[in-house]
Amino acid sequence: MKKNILDAAVALALGATASAAWAQSAPPLRISLTADIRSTEPGVNRDSNSDAVVLHIVEGLVAYGEDAEVRPLLAKSVDISPDGKTYTFKLRDGIKFHNGKPMSSADVLWTWQHYTAANSGWRCASEFDGRGAVKVTGVEAPDAQTVVYHIDKPSSLFLATLARADCGGTGILSKDSVRADGSWDKPIGTGPFELAEWKRGEYVRLTKFAGYSNLDGKRDGYTGSKRPLVDEVRFLIVPDDSTAKAALQRGNIDIIEDVSNSDVPVLQATPNVKVAHAPVMSMTALLMQTKDTVLANPKMRQALAHAIDYQQLAAAVTEGLAQPNNSIVPLVSPYHDAAQKQGWNYDPALAQKLLGEAGYKGQELTILTTKRYPQSYNSAVIIQAMLQAVGVKAQLSVVEWATQLDRYNAGTYQMMTFPYSARLDAALNYEMVTGDKAKQPRKVWDNPAALKLIETASADTDPAKRQASFDQLHKLFLADVPSIPLYNGLDIGAYRGDIRGYQPWAVKKPRAWEVERVAAP
Repeated sequence: MKKNILDAAVALALGATASAAWAQSAPPLRISLTADIRSTEPGVNRDSNSDAVVLHIVEGLVAYGEDAEVRPLLAKSVDISPDGKTYTFKLRDGIKFHNGKPMSSADVLWTWQHYTAANSGWRCASEFDGRGAVKVTGVEAPDAQTVVYHIDKPSSLFLATLARADCGGTGILSKDSVRADGSWDKPIGTGPFELAEWKRGEYVRLTKFAGYSNLDGKRDGYTGSKRPLVDEVRFLIVPDDSTAKAALQRGNIDIIEDVSNSDVPVLQATPNVKVAHAPVMSMTALLMQTKDTVLANPKMRQALAHAIDYQQLAAAVTEGLAQPNNSIVPLVSPYHDAAQKQGWNYDPALAQKLLGEAGYKGQELTILTTKRYPQSYNSAVIIQAMLQAVGVKAQLSVVEWATQLDRYNAGTYQMMTFPYSARLDAALNYEMVTGDKAKQPRKVWDNPAALKLIETASADTDPAKRQASFDQLHKLFLADVPSIPLYNGLDIGAYRGDIRGYQPWAVKKPRAWEVERVAAP
């Protein structure tokens, strides 16, 4: 019954789309979302779907590139003072809002005041008022094309935080985005598409911004070339995966932006459907409680690390799409370099030798996992078999996700397979696993030297110096083995054969720009 209701709802939405298509020169680009957006205000009452839609409408001074490195967007240049505490943004010329008004530094100041006003609801206000990585001590506009931000201390994370998707990319807004009483109306930004209609529970309709000021060059994440090549985009709300898949196969949806690994073979075999994928910044890892009596010995942890065939594991759980990665730094990060490519070699004989040196006496080791995340669960099953093959008495404990999360936060486990969500800077990747276990039991790596290196990498703005810190961190991590990174996640998208230009990417959000409909093959 539930599926029939979903099918009917999708049919209504698709029917509305088809009717609109007759009135246009070309049908809209139809992209499925698993749930409705929460709001249209950047970084306010938001979720991942809200961010994905809003970032087609608004743009910030800087944005993440294809490799998740921050680059200019509305700014044409960013100058950092020698002391690292003053950022001067020169704005690009000729930028217009969707209402036709030119954008200037005054709009940047107004937008900042709007986001940071008391009770604004902006998710990232705490990131800039001293509670987060930095404190913005002042913002000024010496002329119409210049904006200057002052922060209290050097930070390599300032620009990265401005660009964050959950901050709405700190998108610059026209004052007309709010009503006369100051309440939110709708986003009037500078992006390639503008908001036309939000029919709650059914679809969000965007239309091409004819006055969009495009950057030259190729597509590059949220920056680079972002030409709107279709007149209309419809984000259709399709909560049921099987309904979305059937609609794609029938040609009633053009793009599914988040395909599960298990659906890949079916869709690859479907006529006129294509599948594409890209590595993302999320990570699945085997966590080990270093305060456990058995696992406290580094040689024991080293033994476990050498008992796992990472190539086989990654291929098995991702339908052969993902590559293994033993580094905390994701494969797609610009800081994943020669040092990060070094990992633990699969060597069962060495694993058994290290077990003996660690004094392992056949004690049971429990791997906690959950079926909520199939890849994580399947990883646990495979790891259990590989550990048993070298003589480790490994057993599984399968629990509900809420229980596993509670145990993770409390640090009450021996081992667990755990899916970390994406962090878009290498320092933040290390920060999510490193800390004082007495104060933060969820942390897996309690190493003072590592904490100092992370602090250094978070302050340095010189990429070469940051790379040196991350290289040292990786070497320390391989020696300590507080956990075992296994592989990074994937952004898998499926689309109709007449769609050209759609590409998944590191941030795992759909992009409708540079996408067009062509004659069917």
